[in-house]
Amino acid sequence: MLVMILGLVIFLGAHSVRIVADDWRGAQIARFGEGGWKAIYAAVSILGLIIAIYGYGMTRIDAVFVWFPPRGLYHLTALLMIPAFILLAAAYVPRNHIKAKLGHPMVLAVKVWALSHLLVNGRLGDIIFFGAFLVWAVLLFRVSRRRPAPDVAPTAVGTVTTVVVGLVAYLVFAFYLHRIVAGVSVMG
Repeated sequence: MLVMILGLVIFLGAHSVRIVADDWRGAQIARFGEGGWKAIYAAVSILGLIIAIYGYGMTRIDAVFVWFPPRGLYHLTALLMIPAFILLAAAYVPRNHIKAKLGHPMVLAVKVWALSHLLVNGRLGDIIFFGAFLVWAVLLFRVSRRRPAPDVAPTAVGTVTTVVVGLVAYLVFAFYLHRIVAGVSVMG
């Protein structure tokens, strides 16, 4: 459990710099340059994520069950992941109405992902793992909403592309990648 928590502290800590130390972040960008800062940030983030995932896997060995989710919640989680993937796509597909309206769709995608996974995972390690991501996403979204949104005119093409990319990514992940990445098949 401690390995997972250490990884979460490193990963979410790196991703929380804008929440708790935005001025410090700006000073580091000035010091290392934007490319240097992004390289350091990426290295720390990847290290933290690897440690968190490894630790999360370790929590499954001697799992402590807090609750046992009803089967119907698995279907709800599968449905909730559709908008999560569309929100994730909205963060990257340019000029879409979803990003224009919501401002920070990736953070919203993490919120939906974490909440939906809390519904179907009743082990203590799961609750800490997904709960940490949910708390982080809620805090980051509050801070992010205070920053001005980019002034880019959305288009129908951008929005349709966002939805299509999100749906395709969902289908690929649900039917193929989730089993490889998480060791659990989503679709039975």
